Amino acid sequence: MKTRIAATAFCLLFASAAQGAVTKFVIESRAPYPKDAKFEVLSGHFEGALDPANAHNRIITDIGLAVRNARERVEYSATFQIIKPVDMAKASGLLMYQVVNRGSGAAGYFPDGHVGLVSGWQGDLPARAGTQTIRVPVAHSPDGSPLLSPAFVRFVDMPAGTATLPIFANPGTELGRNYLPATAEGARLTRTSSDIAEPVEIARTDWALADCSAKPFPGTPDLTMLCLKNGFDPKFAYNLTFRAKDPMVMGIGFAATRDLIAFLRYAGADSSGNANPLAGRLKWATARGTSQSANFLRSLVHLDFNAAEDGRIIFDGLLPIVGPRQLAMNLRFINAGGAASIYQPGSEGPVWWEDRADAARPGVPLSGLLDRCLVSHTCPKVVETYGSAEFWNLRASPDFVGVDAKTDVTLPANVRRYYYASVTHGGGNGSYDVASLKPPAACVLDANPNPTYDYNAPQKALLDWVMKGDEPPPSLYPTLAHGDLVAPNAAALGFPRIPGRPQPDGHLNPFLVYDFGAGFNAVDLSGTPANQPPRITGTYVSLVPRVDADGNELAGIRSPMLQVPLGSYLGWNEAAHGFQAGRYCGNQGGFIPFAATRAARVASGDPRLSLEERYGSRANYLARLKAAADALVAQRYMLPEDAERTLALARQAGIPLP
Repeated sequence: MKTRIAATAFCLLFASAAQGAVTKFVIESRAPYPKDAKFEVLSGHFEGALDPANAHNRIITDIGLAVRNARERVEYSATFQIIKPVDMAKASGLLMYQVVNRGSGAAGYFPDGHVGLVSGWQGDLPARAGTQTIRVPVAHSPDGSPLLSPAFVRFVDMPAGTATLPIFANPGTELGRNYLPATAEGARLTRTSSDIAEPVEIARTDWALADCSAKPFPGTPDLTMLCLKNGFDPKFAYNLTFRAKDPMVMGIGFAATRDLIAFLRYAGADSSGNANPLAGRLKWATARGTSQSANFLRSLVHLDFNAAEDGRIIFDGLLPIVGPRQLAMNLRFINAGGAASIYQPGSEGPVWWEDRADAARPGVPLSGLLDRCLVSHTCPKVVETYGSAEFWNLRASPDFVGVDAKTDVTLPANVRRYYYASVTHGGGNGSYDVASLKPPAACVLDANPNPTYDYNAPQKALLDWVMKGDEPPPSLYPTLAHGDLVAPNAAALGFPRIPGRPQPDGHLNPFLVYDFGAGFNAVDLSGTPANQPPRITGTYVSLVPRVDADGNELAGIRSPMLQVPLGSYLGWNEAAHGFQAGRYCGNQGGFIPFAATRAARVASGDPRLSLEERYGSRANYLARLKAAADALVAQRYMLPEDAERTLALARQAGIPLP
């Protein structure tokens, strides 16, 4: 009896510890899932309180300067949505967390009994319907007065002659940035003709923090508006540097995700007695994130937020999709958008999983994304994916060959990598009706339709690895060792010269060397950067995957569409207008179709064989497409249902073949 009482006490103590920082879990609505009455949708919010002194929380930038409650805890509140079986006895035991992207996204529905979950984690998003949000505190000076620090805003692509721009509601600012100048004193305005051109300062007498829409320059003083004496010129980008106040403690977003998963996996109820609707039914948890959200997952592991406050593992498996960087969220006055735009950090510290010497950056020590989880014994299984656009616009090169681009980066045993050759960011729409393709907004070339089939095969590989212990198929990606990676120009790539179409030269988003100044921790991508914006001191080497005579990439997972091509599928595109005109067009990939006949090809001077010369007939084309799909299915790089889907689309398409 004594032993049993002791064991019971231990279990209660452990359950209490597992509850962690979640103090309240509130289900605000419960509704049947519209597509399946055996499932239900739970929506609500959860509240948490973090101990700034806890070893798992101390890494959060400015948490020591945040307002605390009576128990010396830092509070936050976030939203959530769960889709789960009504009868949890029929659940599979797996929690699948979908990291929302800029607040957007819904919990997944899984008829095989998995539980789907989303929650808020990005603290600078405005609350609105359908968005998952989190409320985090601001930091103050130790004496309680407002905390002032450097900040900046960049303005591009404004209408010519515009005299006044709202500081956070114009085409050049990104969603979510909500800090403003605390004072006009010390503010500076510069302009530049390109991302790598030297900024030129604009005389303080020629601009004002003011509204000139109703009153001529210098207008009416207004710290939310920027007025330029002779109007803005869209050929330039403008940077406004100022001192802002009340920085949000954005890094709490990592801790909130950690705490929610820990609560749902390990706790029975919150401290108020609200029951955990998943209590005792979860054996595993995995997370999937795309682009910004994939960067979030990489940083979550790197900063040791895959360990609960009691040390237990949060996610058993991760699927970071097309996110080659870290998420710059644990910094003061930073935008957590996660893009690779000018001045946005994300590639400064380790972007590789296994420790690697950073030869090109002497100040950055031997480090890797798994360093902390190896110590806390909470490293997840990882299946990561990339595509061509990640090399061309999101600076994926160091993930593969490091910053010096001299040797391949090795992968540890718990990581698999799958590279989808010649795809746009996140994959194309899979259409074989090439005549219906149109250029993405502001781009020159048609949109790249080459698909990734929603990354279904990598997801299945991860779940089988986590739940069954089945090894995924081998990693497949371009390497230096096989001669797959070259300089980003037509000569090195072997790219064909197609009349009237742009060449790849000048269409790479350069990997710039930044100096963020004192207070910036490059290894942890954390801290309080003194230089805002950072100074540009150089450019790192970037490589891209080699192509064949058609301009299509050779290494990685080559879809049936790519193996039996209808044109050149590109990871880059050209901006048609705006500040970047003639240069790269964001994350958009392009497509250049083949001529239908030999006569048309010769007449245009296109060096690539026509559809007629390649395939002869529609039947031959479809047969070759099926053979390519069957081979990928046999290798487990494609699911049978996705193979059938792409073949059905091809059969229905108006491919110009007899």
